[in-house]
Amino acid sequence: MHLPMFPLGAVLLPGEALPLQVFEPRYRQMVEYCTAAPDRMRFGVVLISRGHEVGGGDERTDVGTTARIVEYRPGAGGRMLLGCVGERRIRVRRWLPDDPYPQAEVEEWPDEGSVIGASAAAEVDARVDELGEVAAELARVGGGRAPDYPGLRSLPGGPGEQALALAALLPLGAADRLRVLAAPGPGERLVVLADALADVIAAARFRLSD
Repeated sequence: MHLPMFPLGAVLLPGEALPLQVFEPRYRQMVEYCTAAPDRMRFGVVLISRGHEVGGGDERTDVGTTARIVEYRPGAGGRMLLGCVGERRIRVRRWLPDDPYPQAEVEEWPDEGSVIGASAAAEVDARVDELGEVAAELARVGGGRAPDYPGLRSLPGGPGEQALALAALLPLGAADRLRVLAAPGPGERLVVLADALADVIAAARFRLSD
């Protein structure tokens, strides 16, 4: 499958909203192409592993997500304002020349079959609860409002979809979000998510100790 591509300094997860302000000429051309016909309203999003979003010359990961354009309108200064939503996980098979915008041959990457440990979901939920407690203490100290993180099993779908939905709601960095996205199947994704939560909790506890 041939797709226009939009490398970003962030990881888009399936089901996640993605607002964009497009101002670079090559990406405005990409949006014009995508919105010219109903069957073109998608592009691929991958993380820039090194470099910058503007100007090209970046290094890109080969795992990403298709984004569907659900809203678009002109903005000030020639910008284009997009509302998108992440749909399916993809792997890049081959990057094509950036002519005039990034393009690639991609394939959809459904979750692979994997063994889900009996305690995997329970461990993720326990760490979400722990993060919620630490975040509440940070909010109390700082006078802010504590975030409310849902439990894994309160989210719709199977374990793989639940893990992706939860990762989209948690304060994970781009590297951890990419690890969650790139986990082959639900079992591995739950393990990765539990590990990422442990790191987030440790960082939050360090902030409390300052």
